Amino acid sequence: MPVAMAVRLSSVRHTVRGMRVTDFWERMEGRFGPAYAASVARDQVIGRLGDRTPQQALDAGEDVREVWLAVCEHFQVPVAERH
Repeated sequence: MPVAMAVRLSSVRHTVRGMRVTDFWERMEGRFGPAYAASVARDQVIGRLGDRTPQQALDAGEDVREVWLAVCEHFQVPVAERH
C-alpha cells in the first residue's frame, strides 16, 4: 500500500467541526503532491499543533480546519490559497 494511502486511511473516518478529513487531504495533495503531502502529515512537527505532526493532531481529534491552517502557516502558504 502506498504511504500516502496508508496515512490517509488512518484518518478517513474523522470529520471535525466543519472541514472533512477528505477535504484536508485534497488540499494537502493539491498543495504538496500526494507523496510529499503524506510526508508532511507524518513527519513535520508544527508548534501551533502542540509540537505534533498534522497526522498526530488529526488522530487526537483536533479540528481539521485548524490543522490545515497550521500547515498553511508553517509553510507560508499565501492567505488567498488557504480557502
